[in-house]
Amino acid sequence: MGTKFEKDPVCGMMVSSDSELNYEYKEIKFLFCNPGCLEKFKNNPEKYLNQKSFEKMSDKIDSTDIEYTCPMHPEIVQLGPGSCPICGMALEPKTVTLVEPENEELKDITRRFWAAVVLSIPVFILAMSEFFSVLKIENLFSRGTIIWIQLALATPVVLWCGWPLLLRGWQSVLNKSLNMFSLIALGVSVAYIYSVIAAIFPGLFPESFKTHGGQVGVYFEAASVIVALILLGQVMELRARSKTGSAIRALLGLAPKTARIVRANGAEEDIPVEHIQKGDLIRVRPGEKIPADGIVVEGETSIDESMITGEPIPVEKRKGDTVTGATINATGSIVMRAERVGKETVLAQIVQMVTDAQRSRAPIQRLADIVSSYFVPIVIGVAVLTFIIWNIWGPDPKMIYGIVNAVAVLIIACPCALGLATPMSIMVAAGKGATFGVLFKNAEAIEQLRKVNTLVIDKTGTLTEGKPTLSQVVTINGWNEKELLQLVASIEKNSEHPLGNAIVKGAETRKVESLTVSDFKSVTGKGVTGKVNGRIVVVGKSDFLNEIGADPAALISKAEEMRKDGSTVMFAAIDNQAAGIIVVSDQIKESTFEAIHKLKKLGIRIVLATGDNQTTADAVSGKLGITEVIAGVLPDKKVEIVKKLQEEGNIVAMAGDGINDAPALAQANVGIAMGGGTDVAMQSAGVTLVKGDLRGIERAFNLSRLTMQNIKQNLFFAFVYNALGVPIAAGLLYPFFGILLSPMIAAAAMSFSSVSVIANSLRLRRVTV
Repeated sequence: MGTKFEKDPVCGMMVSSDSELNYEYKEIKFLFCNPGCLEKFKNNPEKYLNQKSFEKMSDKIDSTDIEYTCPMHPEIVQLGPGSCPICGMALEPKTVTLVEPENEELKDITRRFWAAVVLSIPVFILAMSEFFSVLKIENLFSRGTIIWIQLALATPVVLWCGWPLLLRGWQSVLNKSLNMFSLIALGVSVAYIYSVIAAIFPGLFPESFKTHGGQVGVYFEAASVIVALILLGQVMELRARSKTGSAIRALLGLAPKTARIVRANGAEEDIPVEHIQKGDLIRVRPGEKIPADGIVVEGETSIDESMITGEPIPVEKRKGDTVTGATINATGSIVMRAERVGKETVLAQIVQMVTDAQRSRAPIQRLADIVSSYFVPIVIGVAVLTFIIWNIWGPDPKMIYGIVNAVAVLIIACPCALGLATPMSIMVAAGKGATFGVLFKNAEAIEQLRKVNTLVIDKTGTLTEGKPTLSQVVTINGWNEKELLQLVASIEKNSEHPLGNAIVKGAETRKVESLTVSDFKSVTGKGVTGKVNGRIVVVGKSDFLNEIGADPAALISKAEEMRKDGSTVMFAAIDNQAAGIIVVSDQIKESTFEAIHKLKKLGIRIVLATGDNQTTADAVSGKLGITEVIAGVLPDKKVEIVKKLQEEGNIVAMAGDGINDAPALAQANVGIAMGGGTDVAMQSAGVTLVKGDLRGIERAFNLSRLTMQNIKQNLFFAFVYNALGVPIAAGLLYPFFGILLSPMIAAAAMSFSSVSVIANSLRLRRVTV
């Protein structure tokens, strides 16, 4: 959603948003009612926009065009702000935007709160006049006059300031979904209506309603102060909830606004970043931000990618390397080709993934949902029971004690804190993870990751760089290296396998030209075959050569020697006769050693499952200290490995980066996709590591553990608060200590319980993982 104006800045007339008469000034699109106004504005824009009004207009977003949802009930979605029909809470924007839309709910509630404060203070002072003897209120007004003044002041507090609370309470009844506002509305209404009747018709009440002075007590101060305190809680809650999107908003704020495009004739021009098209050439100078995802086509530089990956060390980039939008060009000037723009960029996908995760529901939330569904009816029942018990066994005036304590029960028992306990923590955690390159697909992944005790990892692209390179060609039977490489590279050019691509690139580096291929065929998990210049060429595993009758025995010992160094070996046969081996190396990532060590310290069992030969797998695992290795695994067998581990009672996470890993990622309790991998793998995974660094798994584990700890703290506080608050409000302590809980204190306690849960959730923004 972009900045939108419907008022002509020159003449002030309202203009349709689809008007063709528009002009962009300081990155803001203005609309005009006629060509004359447009021309005047172009000639002297500052004449029509002073700085103050310009800033105000540039911050404006039309909130009615934004989808809003409820953090507790994400299935509720509507255009524009409002309240949830299930829990009554204020809805919030479904998607975080760079400029936060005006919170009309917060503005309205704040206005009502301050009005309630101004009017409630004199009501409270009048009600407690015996404690304010220095003011000599009793000398100024009679008791009857004081009651009428209280009625006059309390009425706007309850009926105007508290109207949103009463309305939501009534809507909860109509929707047959009792919630916190049901209790608030009932408590305030009982106190206010009783007081109005007592003020206007005191003669209707029997002796049991009268105080020792023979007067019927009124509780306008309770109704007024309860409304003011509940509104204060709502203001604090709305402000705190707006901070949950701060992490995403910070990421969005890092995106550049313009890009310097290089035209076909060599001319350079600055354009808005949203006008970039795929394939455009863009110059990025030192200190500027990368405007889109793309590939370096000219120059060398170092890029600060910390805003995406969380790693502070700049990454060297040269021709052919990929760059990510919103990262910072630190040193050299480069020309890049845009490959992904708009919603396709990594930054846009991160924002979307985090937003989806924030709106999802964790399994632990079901407990709070079940409790909340029964809680409100039970509380109403407890309030009624409290009223009856005080009327039977309470001291005089029995009815007054009964009403006051029943109202206190209704107010203090609001289950808002219980409902907020889980979604607030999930929203903050999902945003926190995005700041250091860990993206959670949903809340379930956050919860499940903490329970994982077994991690299955692929080798290529997970433990290693995922950038295999051709290191050696070994030939037999009279073939020379260049001839064999030419035939093999020609076949592999038709393959999409990473090892095949490494051979093709290696041939290009050695200036070996590829030839025309016919009858190409790929056999999953075994190799490829085809015809080149009339010769039958087969490339793959030794078993594949055996199947076609090309005995690879003469190459086995040399292949084993290469594998012991951690290299991957492919056998080649020409016209059904073994011709040589192609050796491809993929370096272990420097960060992998540290990551494996930390995961072991967390007590995670690590299993390496790879399609490589046992010798190669053992060489890599030996360097890393991984003791469980399953080699020679065909792509479809990884799923079976995960299933077998799950059947043994393990909670399994699977980390991989390729299309062939996608089924296993989906089968695992938590799939972890390396960010440098395929979109298919990322869609199948519950967690995505933007940088593709295994250290991110350890950080994800820690964040999951801290988040679940935070949720449990919230739930414990909410449960204990209600478990202790309701009996005290009902008067349990009165027979022993003479202590009663005022409805006003109950309102303050209820409001601050919700705020404390949100504040505890926001602590996750400051944790170090």
